[in-house]
Amino acid sequence: MSTEKNDTKKYVLLIILLSAGLFFSLFLCLSIGSAKLSFSEVLSILKGEHDDAALAGMSSIILDIRLPRVLGAALFGGALSLSGFLLQVFFQNPLAGPYVLGISSGAKLFVAMFMIVLLSNGSVMSAGMSVAAAFFGSLLSMGIVLLLSLRVKTMSILIICGVMIGYICSAITDLIVTFASDSDIVNLHNWSLGSFSGLSSENVLLSAVLILIAFVVVLFMSKPIFAFSLGETYAKSVGVNIKLLRVLLILFSSLLSAVVTAFAGPVSFVGIAVPHLARLFTKTMKPLVMIPVSFLLGAIVTLFCDTIARSAFSPTEVSVSSVTAVGLVPIVIFLLLRGKGARHE
Repeated sequence: MSTEKNDTKKYVLLIILLSAGLFFSLFLCLSIGSAKLSFSEVLSILKGEHDDAALAGMSSIILDIRLPRVLGAALFGGALSLSGFLLQVFFQNPLAGPYVLGISSGAKLFVAMFMIVLLSNGSVMSAGMSVAAAFFGSLLSMGIVLLLSLRVKTMSILIICGVMIGYICSAITDLIVTFASDSDIVNLHNWSLGSFSGLSSENVLLSAVLILIAFVVVLFMSKPIFAFSLGETYAKSVGVNIKLLRVLLILFSSLLSAVVTAFAGPVSFVGIAVPHLARLFTKTMKPLVMIPVSFLLGAIVTLFCDTIARSAFSPTEVSVSSVTAVGLVPIVIFLLLRGKGARHE
């Protein structure tokens, strides 16, 4: 009993530290850019309490450009990590993730297609329509993977099939972007590679509502998810509705991935790597711990990856997927080769 209490205190402390780390990271990333500011200057701008003319000139950059981007990067990183965790539980495979299984690519394809149709008719795609199109594309890709899973019994082959689906969707999207003549569609190029630039406050607000609702619902699903991770037989024995749980895992993993892809394009490897890091830190598979830790850790990791993407080679900006791939793939390979899975508690 005392061991369980000590573990609970340890997990609560870890979540508090990660929350504080996220708060610190938000301020740090807001201060970094072509014009560097101190924490106090950033705080003054956020509070609207600045008399300095230079700070007044920077306020629009911080409030209208950096703040939506930083908040979006944190939200999207958390969403991708949580989506990856749900997919790894669903498929019982550490390599499952929205990017690897082609779910992000399917969402990207449908957003691009819907946008082209609307622009050709003189309409503009709203934020809600972007999410809806991405969600539909995510579900379609997920459906194809699930159909393949009925025929393919080896998870490694299923993962390869998911990668192939992702390549097909990305190839079609690239063709659409390459041969597009409209300037707005041509600007899809950066988005199709994965980028948080151009996020508006409205985009971030809608994303925050959808992501936080999904987070809360998934958190309430912790007990059945944990039972499911211990095996279907055990889950059934404790009264878990397996079919309903599977549907919910699909819906929420697809929704989380879709929200990110709708506004930022496909961001690679966050959904695979961060749950591994969360398991390394917590040494547990309990969803009640893994869900908040994965979300917070994903937010912090993605924040710094985006800051590197926009600042390391300034004024040139690279795609955030390039940074996440270079930074996170070696971590995934190391952890897989290390062969130390988290213990069930």
